[in-house]
Amino acid sequence: MKKIIYVFISWILLSPFIPEQVIIPVLHASAKDWNRDSYWFAPWGKSGVHKGIDIFANKGRPVHSASKGLVLYAGALARGGHVVAIISPKCRIHYYAHLDTIQVSPFAIVTQHSAVGTVGNSGNAIGKPPHLHYSIFRFLPDLADITLETQGWKRMFYVNPHVLLTNT
Repeated sequence: MKKIIYVFISWILLSPFIPEQVIIPVLHASAKDWNRDSYWFAPWGKSGVHKGIDIFANKGRPVHSASKGLVLYAGALARGGHVVAIISPKCRIHYYAHLDTIQVSPFAIVTQHSAVGTVGNSGNAIGKPPHLHYSIFRFLPDLADITLETQGWKRMFYVNPHVLLTNT
């Protein structure tokens, strides 16, 4: 457990200086499989705004870790359904929701391309087309991302996955 704490503290201290390369987490998906304008779209259900992107694919298609990291959570949440949360070396939480299956355990160390689960429609996506909701939360806020739109002050804690995925 001490090793995990030391690694986590090191990630926090070094994260501003570590470049993060990410991959599209859904196998064989491309930017045409999500709506680039869905990030921070409002109104969006109980959350008010859509804090990620939905990558549409057939149910059961493999979902891989977009970056290396440590699995913080793998389980079920009411709205997200079957979800996985992975902290990357840049101290960002990569959140994978509406999975059909989960293929990792909490505190597992994953590499980029490690199997996380499969595309589904669990949680509040029941009855909707299968997709992966993918969002990226950051602990170190970026004040330049604050806007005057709905919940715009919260944007400093999120990264637009579309931009990150299409710039790498």
